[in-house]
Amino acid sequence: MDVIEAIEKRRSVRVYQDKPVPEEKLEKIVEAARLAPSANNSQSHKFVVVKDRRLRKELAQNGTSEFFIGGAPLIIVGVALDPDYVMPGGISGHPVDIAIAFDHMSLVAVEEGLGTCWIGAFYKNQVKQILGIPEKYKVVALLPLGYPADSPKEKLRKSLENIVSYDSFTE
Repeated sequence: MDVIEAIEKRRSVRVYQDKPVPEEKLEKIVEAARLAPSANNSQSHKFVVVKDRRLRKELAQNGTSEFFIGGAPLIIVGVALDPDYVMPGGISGHPVDIAIAFDHMSLVAVEEGLGTCWIGAFYKNQVKQILGIPEKYKVVALLPLGYPADSPKEKLRKSLENIVSYDSFTE
């Protein structure tokens, strides 16, 4: 599968099969995160792979309003280790870095026949408590991972003319 095909097939999966993710597929997916670029090439983040069923259920029930994540065989939690770093353009580095890594993982997951769903709706303090994440770090996003149990719906996307302008900004 080439990259554009993986991009076209990627979707937000909210229903997962009760089937474990083989370790070799998981390793390939987290390797994609390791290889992702980051601000200053610092890799100032950590990914907590939650395999334990009890912890996944607790995250689903107490860590987020997105209860479906408890049905995924794995949840990957993106944690910023330097949440105060701001890039020269005035943008915080940690959400950008973790977004790039999550995107890499999502595309490799598609290639491996798996699905994901980016979760930004969560309760950071509860997630930190459940997973023992120190207060000084920041939970940025959650990524349930597993075999999809539903059929993909067509992605609706704007045309290029609506989202791209050349040489200067146009509305």
